[in-house]
Amino acid sequence: MGILSGLMGNASEIDIKRVEREFEKIFVEEEKVEKAYKLIRDLFVFTDKRLVLLDKQGVTGKKVQYHSIPYKNITHFSVETTGNFDLESELKIWISGTQMPIEKQFKNDKNIYDIQRSLAQYVLR
Repeated sequence: MGILSGLMGNASEIDIKRVEREFEKIFVEEEKVEKAYKLIRDLFVFTDKRLVLLDKQGVTGKKVQYHSIPYKNITHFSVETTGNFDLESELKIWISGTQMPIEKQFKNDKNIYDIQRSLAQYVLR
């Protein structure tokens, strides 16, 4: 992924070996990263067991929130594409037991489809 592309809000697939090293403190034994996408400073990490959303917070990004979602708890998800005047697309993920979805915004429809396809692959197993 180019630096400019990442700053513009486009998500792209990243190297899973680097992600495994970065996440080794929160993964359970024998958990494997299968796909990972970077969106500005945030990550979508698809493992063989769950989806982990990494949200870097603050100016420096030193504070990090790991949102761990077992695939079985994802009740549904949606993609909203860009329009003529609305230049951002959105991915929404609903989790059982919650009213409001997790929302992520993208600047490029192509990239949101890659993540949605991965999400469907794991949720629909």
